[in-house]
Amino acid sequence: MARLQILELPEGSGDDRPPFVLVVDQMPRSEPAFDALRRDLEANDIAGQIGARGVLVFEETIDIPANEVPLDENGNPLFLKVHIEGEFEQFRAQVQDEIRKAQGELAMVLNRETQSMNEPS
Repeated sequence: MARLQILELPEGSGDDRPPFVLVVDQMPRSEPAFDALRRDLEANDIAGQIGARGVLVFEETIDIPANEVPLDENGNPLFLKVHIEGEFEQFRAQVQDEIRKAQGELAMVLNRETQSMNEPS
């Protein structure tokens, strides 16, 4: 049965997201199955719809090292790397806005207190 894989390509300066190629391997050798896949890829523009730069089809198994996940003896992933990047400039602006708002409210309360203490009784 055919497998689908993603091969990431180097990013260019104008790329919104990493470019990639769709890799189909273990493709059945029968001509009708290959023709059916080719018709589906061409007629439905699968590569264009998913944003792939192209499609590579192989009869053999193609191992893409970047797609390999090390497994333990039970078949579970040994590790998982997650990289999270925050939008700190936007966060910083939001925090500063909240600080200014709190300072403004505090200044109003202090002004009221000062006025009430200065009023003749």
